[in-house]
Amino acid sequence: MLNSFADRYREKIKTPQELREILGAPPRDERVIMCHGVFDVVHPGHVRHLLYAKSKATILIASLTADRHISKGNYRPHVPQDLRALNLAAFEMIDYVLVDPNPTPIENLQIIKPDFFAKGYEYTSGNLPPKTQEEKDVIESYGGEIIFTPGDIVYSSSALIELAPPSISHEKLINVMDRDGLSFDDLRRILHEMVGHKVHVVGDTIVDTYTQCAMIGGQTKTPTMSVLFESRKDYVGGAGVVAKHLKAAGAQVVFSTVLGDDDLKDFVLEDLQSFGVDCDAVIDETRPTVNKNAIVAAGYRLLKVDTLDNSSISDKVLARLTKSISDRETDAVVFSDFRHGIFNRRTIPGLTNAIPKNAFKVGDSQVASRWGNVTEFKEFDLITPNEREARFALADQDSGVRPLACSIYDLADCKTLIMKMGERGVLTCTSADHESLESFFVIDSFADDVVDAVGAGDALLAYATLSMMCNDSAGAATILGSLAAACECSFDGNRPVTPDDVHKKIDGVERSIKFEQ
Repeated sequence: MLNSFADRYREKIKTPQELREILGAPPRDERVIMCHGVFDVVHPGHVRHLLYAKSKATILIASLTADRHISKGNYRPHVPQDLRALNLAAFEMIDYVLVDPNPTPIENLQIIKPDFFAKGYEYTSGNLPPKTQEEKDVIESYGGEIIFTPGDIVYSSSALIELAPPSISHEKLINVMDRDGLSFDDLRRILHEMVGHKVHVVGDTIVDTYTQCAMIGGQTKTPTMSVLFESRKDYVGGAGVVAKHLKAAGAQVVFSTVLGDDDLKDFVLEDLQSFGVDCDAVIDETRPTVNKNAIVAAGYRLLKVDTLDNSSISDKVLARLTKSISDRETDAVVFSDFRHGIFNRRTIPGLTNAIPKNAFKVGDSQVASRWGNVTEFKEFDLITPNEREARFALADQDSGVRPLACSIYDLADCKTLIMKMGERGVLTCTSADHESLESFFVIDSFADDVVDAVGAGDALLAYATLSMMCNDSAGAATILGSLAAACECSFDGNRPVTPDDVHKKIDGVERSIKFEQ
């Protein structure tokens, strides 16, 4: 089992300070050599490098770059630092492993002062790279020596990963569970404990309409497509479906929103009431209920017709919403922002200040443009942007996901950030100390049968919120939220996910892991 594997080799993993104490300062009776790298995928070239290094000294230290400082591709490393450290610790020739929290090994070379520092053959061609020269200068300053391993065969981890990214989703999962002291029974228990919590959802309601049509043809005089109306179906979406997901998970839900004085208002109120959501709606006669009507023919969306007013809500409406938030006893408040008038720079401070003191605060910004910015929800307990929204918020299309998440975390000054990365899973950040090796982790997607990904983020938001209210574990919240998102992906349409759905998913993942082991 992976846990026993971790227990067996974890003793080899040390901090630089621990290694300095164990080894002492030079000169030593036993010679020490140190290697440094990413070791995202350990290939034959790494093994040759490590074996050669071991032949030159008695004690071999393998140092690896922490997740935060890896910039080879947006989603690297594929193997998180804890697992990379355990992989190296399992090699017989390696005596100690350390995870370097710094961008370069310079500081640790100064602390440990190995007799030798081994570099790959590729670093010897022509003049030394500036970073390698800096390492050489540090080593030679205390009488050490840099050596280069033979380069008869050269492999590239990056090239191998690009060909076939490693499949280690279960290993990542167990690593996070082990880190937070979680079992599969703990996940099931948390699901049961979600029932009954009071949650107040505030946000924009969207009525999603699907108008089914049959193709007739096009006109010859103008570029006009002709279709025949067949049927129309309305669904409560936006923040309304977030409220329904929370209700389906077992919460007592109040939903505060703004609706127009029109027929769609009545549809929304009736739908939410039938689902058990207490809708506290402000009726604004000056604006319509937001409606997004997709015209569908032969399974293709030909056109989407939006009826909406994205201007900011009036002071009168704002006062009503603020009072609803401040006056209501609740365990959590969820702001679900679609940028249709409720949330903007003018309104967010007042709405945030109205949240009851001890309520768990959650912010989610689901926008398709640069208008929304999840970092405007300051000092929240949980925010859940997707990668696209995070890049819009920072006007940053280039950074890797880890530095991107760190920047969003700092700007929002939140407690926990779960950044959704679609089919690549989620990245969770839990600390402002981004140099800490425990500050973030990745969970791969559990979706193995994607029918329709719409609503996956809503399901994750609901279950992650309730999980953190029951158990102050970012690991449990991320896992249960990701499992709920996977369940949603298996449904056609945004159907609220139930605890039974998640239970079945947990059972399947547990069976799969036990089978592999």
